[in-house]
Amino acid sequence: MAKLYVSNKNESARLFDSSFLEIFTHVHWIVPVIVYLPVVAFCTYYAMTKDALSVTDAVGGFLAAVLLWTLTEYLLHRFVFHYEPKSDWGKRLHFLMHGVHHDYPNDAKRLVMPPAVSIPLALLFLGLFWLLLPAAYVAIAFGGFIFGYICYDEIHYATHHAPMKGRVGLFLKHHHVRHHYLDNGRGYGVSSPLWDYVFRTTYGEKEEGEAEVKEA
Repeated sequence: MAKLYVSNKNESARLFDSSFLEIFTHVHWIVPVIVYLPVVAFCTYYAMTKDALSVTDAVGGFLAAVLLWTLTEYLLHRFVFHYEPKSDWGKRLHFLMHGVHHDYPNDAKRLVMPPAVSIPLALLFLGLFWLLLPAAYVAIAFGGFIFGYICYDEIHYATHHAPMKGRVGLFLKHHHVRHHYLDNGRGYGVSSPLWDYVFRTTYGEKEEGEAEVKEA
């Protein structure tokens, strides 16, 4: 089987000639928690007070939005991050967005999304929620969606650099490691394999040539 990565070490490839731009491509795993957890807390508080949602409606809306995030994560990973353009500029953009992660899967500073990318995307989804949902549910939906995103980023980091334990942790780690080292045309879910099962892009239990889980 062809090698699916360039380096399995905790090292980086330079993306920009500009040292200033390069700074924004290296992100510590705690950054999404610091930036977005207050947003989740504010949205939940706003929904319960200003929007006056009941506990049942708030919990239901929040969990539905988390589920929506897992679908969004799957679709983005499969159809955007793994879309392979033909043009030179398209290939360059693909490498910047996701190709570099597959070439250097254990680069610890490129495992969570840079805020320079995630914040505009978050605002885009906030706008979509505002257009598509009843006003009373916008805050709780956005809070749940962003919480799902935080879980995605932190689970992604953990699958590469944390000794995940227990059945759930080991399952998630195996699922993502296979995507990197066995077959990157399957296993698109990171925080949840749900949609891989729905769309039949998961792996068999006893797949031949299964990649080893590489502990941090």
